[in-house]
Amino acid sequence: MRRVVTKIVDLIVADRRATVDTVVEAPTPLQPIDLTDDARVTEVLELAERVGEVVLASGTAVTDTKTQVEFIAATYGLSQCDIDVTYNAIRISADRGPTLPPATTMRVVNYRSLDFTRLAAVDRLTRRIRRELVPPDEAHAALDAITKAPHPYNRWVATFGWSLMAAAISLLLGGGALVAAVSFLTTASIDRVNRSLNRRGLLFFFQHLVGGAIATAPAILLATFGSHIEANASLIVAAGITVLLSGLSLVGAVEDAITGAPITGAARLLELMVMTGGIIAGVVLALRAATMLNAESPYIDIYSAALDIDSLALKIAAGAIASLAFALACYAEKRALAAAAISGAAATVCYLFAQYAGFGPVLSSAVAATVVGLAGGLMARRALTPPLVVAVAGITPLLPGLGVYRGLSALLNNQQLLGLNQLLSAVGISCALAAGVTLGEWCARFLRQPRILRRFQGIRRPSIGPGQ
Repeated sequence: MRRVVTKIVDLIVADRRATVDTVVEAPTPLQPIDLTDDARVTEVLELAERVGEVVLASGTAVTDTKTQVEFIAATYGLSQCDIDVTYNAIRISADRGPTLPPATTMRVVNYRSLDFTRLAAVDRLTRRIRRELVPPDEAHAALDAITKAPHPYNRWVATFGWSLMAAAISLLLGGGALVAAVSFLTTASIDRVNRSLNRRGLLFFFQHLVGGAIATAPAILLATFGSHIEANASLIVAAGITVLLSGLSLVGAVEDAITGAPITGAARLLELMVMTGGIIAGVVLALRAATMLNAESPYIDIYSAALDIDSLALKIAAGAIASLAFALACYAEKRALAAAAISGAAATVCYLFAQYAGFGPVLSSAVAATVVGLAGGLMARRALTPPLVVAVAGITPLLPGLGVYRGLSALLNNQQLLGLNQLLSAVGISCALAAGVTLGEWCARFLRQPRILRRFQGIRRPSIGPGQ
């Protein structure tokens, strides 16, 4: 009897250990590399940096990137490493003992890429390295295959994703079928034009400026020549701004600032502000051109609520479609598409009911984002999909595109106080979204054996802007 009880206790302990997040602590390496072998040490450091490069380029925060790099190095025996991750560089210094000089290497990250399939593939490789202790040369070959593989979808599918997202956002904000159709076509034009400009090497700031102008032009035409048509043309601009904002690394920027990486956080926030300034400049130029040509600017009710609980089912569906479309535009896997849709629907429900309960837009955004971050963290613990995919896609429907346009409209109509209030509110909502996601992921790290996921018996392992 005593042996039976002991066996049961051992099984329970083993089961609990199996549910712990795989990247919290690296396993003890079975065959550590020889620290005196410079070639082998360099090979491991290069592997760790390349994994960190993919993760960082996808918009992951510095702390999570550092954890991934440290995990890879420790798995192969380099447990004493000083790792410095900044906005566009990864540096590693491995301590090899008192008799050997430290091995130091650096890698510069020269690109930003929202490819969620690549991010998930790297996460699965990391988990495989943990389970099997893959030889470094084999891990390098697998990583080469991941980074050199083409996107899983055609570029026109990504364009369709951005366009569908704009149409869903316009429906979420209360627009009708005509507004959704125009938003769809407008965003498709933005994406194709910006892709062409990107191939010619135009800087991203000017690409966002062009995108803002293109997003505003159809709304001006509809307001000028469609006076007999009942359609809120301003929602076309709001949807276009939301799509352009969704391609920026908002979550990573704020998470860096919160989690103790102020230099990288400041750099990312500065880039975010500059790119947002490009969007604003494009919208302003288009509205000024309309004024000079005696055309009508899209009218917007500055005092109306951005979201309400009217047509609740339609808005929940629109939130889910917007998140799914964003994930599709970022080349997410089929598993991640479903997770993104659920995340978007949950965020929309939480936001709407928080608003109905009397919370303001900033606090409502924080509540919704916290739920999304928690869900993303729990899915990552069970190796379903990377938390960044769920988080970024889930908060996409709540990005303050309408608030940005309201602020600009007020400023252009000599309502400076009201305009600044709207713009500061948009900034507050953006920070609340990113902070809520960070808090939700932090909470997920301390939950053990989330029972709700046991119902998904069929889901098993494997495990982590337009025109660009």
